[in-house]
Formats: sequence, C-alpha cells, structure tokens
Amino acid sequence: MHHLSKTNYRYCLLAVLLFSAFSVHAQKPVIDFTINVPDPSDKSFEVRLSTGNWPSDTLLFKMPEWMPGYYQLMNYAADVENVKATFLNNKPVTIEKVNSNTWRVTGVKKKDFRIDYKLVTKRSFVAVNFVDTSRAYIAPANTFLYVDGGLDAAATVTIAPTKNWSRIATGLTPVANDNRKFKAADFDELYDCPILIGNLEELPAFKVKGKNHRFIGYQLGEFDKQEFMTSLQKMIEAATDLFGDIPYNEYTFIGIGPGRGGIEHLNNTTVSFNGNGLKTRQAKQTVLNFLAHEYVHHFNVKRIRPVELGPFDYTKPNRTNQLWISEGLTVYYEYIVLRKAGLKEEQEVLGDFERTIRTHENNQGKLHQSLQQASYNTWKDGPFGDMREEKGKTISYYDKGPLLGIILDFAIRHHSKNEKSLNNVMQYLYQHFYKNLKRGFTEAEFQEACEAAAGYPLSDLFEYVYTTKELDYNKYFQYAGLRLDVQEGKYKILTVDNPTSQQTAIYNSWMMK
Repeated sequence: MHHLSKTNYRYCLLAVLLFSAFSVHAQKPVIDFTINVPDPSDKSFEVRLSTGNWPSDTLLFKMPEWMPGYYQLMNYAADVENVKATFLNNKPVTIEKVNSNTWRVTGVKKKDFRIDYKLVTKRSFVAVNFVDTSRAYIAPANTFLYVDGGLDAAATVTIAPTKNWSRIATGLTPVANDNRKFKAADFDELYDCPILIGNLEELPAFKVKGKNHRFIGYQLGEFDKQEFMTSLQKMIEAATDLFGDIPYNEYTFIGIGPGRGGIEHLNNTTVSFNGNGLKTRQAKQTVLNFLAHEYVHHFNVKRIRPVELGPFDYTKPNRTNQLWISEGLTVYYEYIVLRKAGLKEEQEVLGDFERTIRTHENNQGKLHQSLQQASYNTWKDGPFGDMREEKGKTISYYDKGPLLGIILDFAIRHHSKNEKSLNNVMQYLYQHFYKNLKRGFTEAEFQEACEAAAGYPLSDLFEYVYTTKELDYNKYFQYAGLRLDVQEGKYKILTVDNPTSQQTAIYNSWMMK
C-alpha cells in the first residue's frame, strides 16, 4: 500500500470535496409533472409541476416558443391560464409573470414546491395541444415549463386516470410497474415525445432487426390493417437497410385523428391519419409517402442534422440554411425508400418527380428566392413559401429540395462511375457526424461529403442551392439515360435514345432494378 504524505492527503481530500460539490451542483433536481383532464368537454387540461431542492432562491420557468420539427413561432404561453405556486403545506410561493413566456418564483431555495396551471386548447394539429370528449393530444413543448438553464434536468410525467379513456401512447420511457408514469432523461427528450390519451386502437405490431414497431391511434378507420402494416414493415426494412442502422429500442406511429400534418421524433412520429380513404392504390401511395417521410426523418434531421438544429434554443428561431437537406432530401428519400421496399413501380417513382418538377417550375418564386433563402426564411414564410403578400416571390424546399436530391444523386453516380451515390453520403453523415462526432454538419461539410463521394468538384451544382439559377435537368438526367420532355406545360421524364452502358447501369442501380 502506498502511504500519502500530509500534503498529498490534503490535495486528495480537496479534490474529493471539489468533485463532490461539482457532482451535487451538476445533478439538477428532477421535475415531476402530473396531467389531469377533469372535464374534456371544456377543451382544457391541468398540469401540476412538482420539484424542489434547487440551490437558487429564485428560478425562472419558461414555456417554449416553438416545437422542433415545426419551424414556426407558436406563442405556446398564450394557452396558459390560472398559474399559482405553493409549498407542500399549501402556503403560497411568490410567482410573477415577467414576460410573455416566463414566470419567476422566489423564496424556494432547497424547498419543495409546486406550480399549477391550466392549458386551453383550440384546434387539432400535430404541433399544439388538443382536448375534446374523445381524446387528449399533449404536445410537450406546448405543455411543460422548464427551468431557465435547466434543460438538462430529468423529468417524469404522470397521467392521472381519466374517466372513459383507457390507453396512453407516447415515445417516453415507462416507469417500471406503473403504466401511467413515464420518464425523460432531459427536456430535449421530453419535448420530443408527444402523448395521446383516449380509447385508442393498436394495429398488429411487427419487428425489424429485433426492434418492435407499433401503430396506435384514435379513430384509425376501416381498411385492410394487416396489408397496411405489412407495407409499413417493408418500408422500414428498406429504410434501415439504406441508412445502415436502427438506432432506437422501439418505434411508434401515433395517429392523432383526421386532419393534416406530421412531426418527426427520435423514436416516434405523430401523424394526422384516417384510413377510411385507403381504397385505391393512389390513396395508399399518398399515405405511404407521408409515413415514409416522417419515418426517414428520424435519420435525416433528428440524427443527420445541420449543426444549427441542436442543442435547441426554445426561446427563439433556430435558423439554418440547410432545411433543403433536412426536408427536401427527406422527400427525395420517401420516393426512393418506397421503391426499394417494392411498394412503388418505376413509373410511379418517375411520376413523383414529374409532379414535383411541375409544381416548382410553375412557381415564379424560383426567379426570386434561392433554396438557401427558403430554408433560412421558413420562420417567416412558412415551409411552403409565403402565399400571401409574397406570393410569387418565394419557393418551397419541399419542391426544389428533392430536385436537388435527384440531380445530386445522378452527379455522384456519374462522376464516381456508379461506385458511389447520395446514399453513401447520407451513411457517412450518419456515422461521422452523428455517431462519432455527436454533432451536426456545416454547409461546407455537406458539400465536401458530396464531393468526396463523387471524387469531383460540384460547385456548379451547388449554385442551384445558393442562387436562383434555373435547374438544368437534362444535364444531370442524361447521366442516368433520362431526359425531361416539356410540352404544353406537361412534364414527362423519358429515356434517351441509345443509352450508353454506364447510363443504363446508373439508371438500373438508382431504380434498384
């Protein structure tokens, strides 16, 4: 045994004390939430926030201004009513609203206390809370206050029993032996997991690579549910093969009822869904496109992400020039993944791109706004461009983004002699930035990754991102033996006459023939 000198002993003791103090300080208290829906007909619900043992006498509690995945300021705090704070003996805690989304409590150092408040709901939409007599949809960023500087605190959520409602769907981790209590390691995880409460229906689950996949929701409708889940399984198998990983323990599709919209999360997605219309192949294709888009997002944007999209600042817009990658390339991959899954025919894939080209080319905003600007300005213009006073002056990254995807993919395949593709770029971004560096990528790093795969400079192609230069489709389509035919406003993607062996090889590998 090595004996310490008195001096060394003092240094070691000091180090232990400092480490202990740091550990105590770094370990923020847990915040426990309870949700109660006493009268669903009131279209409101109640939240109780319980916490304590904070080292500060004064704490600021904030409501987020937006939800990741929906890039609009939402003014969630406007839905908060009847805020009060008390100690556990019911004596009042001083609480005051200091700005539109912030409440200050004082006199709480090392004390247990709670904050009670009511949330009113107005409309059924994936980015906001909604309660009626049939179900409650809880959008966490619209619901849970966080301590300023304390987003890394752990949280629990307990759903109080609600008359006539039997089930809860969420991506949150259940607490052992309690089917109404859930936990999150921090508030980024909490805000990533919406909650649906009601008499919900669950479709037959399936496993992919040993991981469970579920579809659960409200008023799913009447349709061939086994066929639907078989198609969903094929889509997920294709996507996980393409990206090369399956990074969650369980994935849940949560159908919140009829309507529009879907928002992606790390291990779940909430989608407006009604299966009653799934009677024709076209209707099924539309829904599968939508669900494939939201599923691919758990790779592209939740993990493969621009550097600006995380860690999040929930108080202001998190602007990036790269939503054309996060959203536009996800549209591209919804088409590609469904083809890989055998759920789209060749002509259906080409038809998807023909419709996208028509939409983009008929929008005069293409002459005024670049793809980079559309990404950055989405907080003002909206995801589909501003259709009001700026009509005809903006574009949508949902349209031009997938068109960049197809020409970028063809360019990489052509310059690499069909040895690499955009798939290799996405796999590299996932492994290098998400898994190894644990961060997002910059604009320069994305272009560098594309050029590394191509083995060729692509600055001319990236002008389509940063300028309003019109897309030269045929320059890139011909790499795959294709051409764009335009007649009387109709756009058709056709095969060139006498394609070379490389053109044929690129088309066949891209189309997965």
